[in-house]
Amino acid sequence: MSRNLAIIDLGTNTFQLIVAKETKPGFEILLQKSTPSRLGKGGINQGIITPEAMARALLVLEDFKKELDAFGLSRQQILAFGTSAIRNAANKAEFLDAIRAGPGLPVRIIDGETEAHLIYLGVREAVSLGTVPNLIMDIGGGSVEFVIADGQSVYWKKSFETGGQRLLDRFVKSDPLSSGSIRKINDFLEERLIDLSNAVHQYAPKILVGSSGTFETLAEIDHWNRMNEWPPAGQNGFDIPLEEFYRSRNLILSATREERMKIPGMRELRVDMIPVAICLIDYIISRYHISTVKASRYSLKEGALVDLLQTDNRSGFPSY
Repeated sequence: MSRNLAIIDLGTNTFQLIVAKETKPGFEILLQKSTPSRLGKGGINQGIITPEAMARALLVLEDFKKELDAFGLSRQQILAFGTSAIRNAANKAEFLDAIRAGPGLPVRIIDGETEAHLIYLGVREAVSLGTVPNLIMDIGGGSVEFVIADGQSVYWKKSFETGGQRLLDRFVKSDPLSSGSIRKINDFLEERLIDLSNAVHQYAPKILVGSSGTFETLAEIDHWNRMNEWPPAGQNGFDIPLEEFYRSRNLILSATREERMKIPGMRELRVDMIPVAICLIDYIISRYHISTVKASRYSLKEGALVDLLQTDNRSGFPSY
C-alpha cells in the first residue's frame, strides 16, 4: 500500500513543503509550497534567531500544519529538516520549543554533510550526472553546499557558511550592488572556499549543476527570454548556456530591486538575495573554469524522499 509523506525544509530564507505519494518506483508530488520566512534576517551573522524571525517562522509553520492536516498526515509521516540558521543559532532550543508548543511539527537538525548528501540525491533525480565529475552547488541563505559527484558516486562534499543571507547582511550596502561590494564578496569567497579549491584541483569538474533556488530562477529567466513563457511544470532539469548566464548576471547586477522585479521570470521570493547569489555563481564559474551550467528543480526535499523510499524502514524516517 502506498504512503503519503511530507518533507519540510526549514531554510534560512525560505520554508518549503512537499507532500508526496509513494509510487513504484519513486514518488508523485501532491503539494509543493514555498514561503519566505527570513529566519536568518538580522541574526544570521550573530548566531541567533531574532524574535521577529521566530514569529515569522511560526506563522509559516502554522500554515504548513493546516496543509498537512488537510491530507490527514500524522507526525510519523512528516519530516522537517533544520539547516544552517537553526543549527548555528545559540537560541535554537528556544525556537524548537516554540515549534513543539505551537505547530507541533517534528524537526530534526542536520549537519552540513547530511544536507549535502540529500541535495545530491535530489539533484540526481532531476539531472543526468553521467560518468564524469560534476560540481553540484546549492545556495541557501545560511550555507552553500558543494558536492563533486557523478551519477553513481560522490567523490567529495562539504557545506560552507557562506550563504546568501550572510553575504547580504555583510556586504550589501547599496541597491544595485556596488563594484566595491562585489570585489569584497569575491575576496571573502577566495578566503573561505579554500577546501573547495583543493577539491576542484583534484577532481577537475567542468560541469556546474545548481540546485533549486537561484539556479531555478535563472533557468526560468532564460526560458522567458527565449520562449516568453514559464518552463513546463514537469521539467525538472535545465541547461543554462553560459552566454545566458552572463546576460542575466549583467541585467540583475545593474538593476535596483524594482527593476529586478520587472525581469520576466523573476520571482519575488528570490529578488532580494539574487544579486549576492549571482556573485557566488559568477565566482565559481570564473574561478574554476566551468564550461557547462545546468539547473535542477530538485534539492534537499526531494533527496530526503529518495533516501526514505530507498530504505526498508516501513515504520518511520531514517535517523539523520
